[in-house]
Amino acid sequence: MEVQLTSDQKAFARRAIESGRLRTEQEAVEEALALWEERERQRAEFLLKLNDAKRSLAGGEGRVITEESMRELAAEVKERGRARLLAEMTSGR
Repeated sequence: MEVQLTSDQKAFARRAIESGRLRTEQEAVEEALALWEERERQRAEFLLKLNDAKRSLAGGEGRVITEESMRELAAEVKERGRARLLAEMTSGR
């Protein structure tokens, strides 16, 4: 397959190559595709979880939302985000 990059994309890839972050334009395209694939995987997982949640709610299950439960949920989301960021930073991405 042949891919034609726009001039902005080529400049972006060139800066990454010059900085030593990447070696070739092909590597830039491969990384972009890997990120896209990961995003699509996460999207599919989210949609599955959303469908599970909808079924759960339709079945009468659910969670009572209070001010305290929202604070706990926010803290949990922040912690998961920090853990994910740390994992990405330590894996070299």
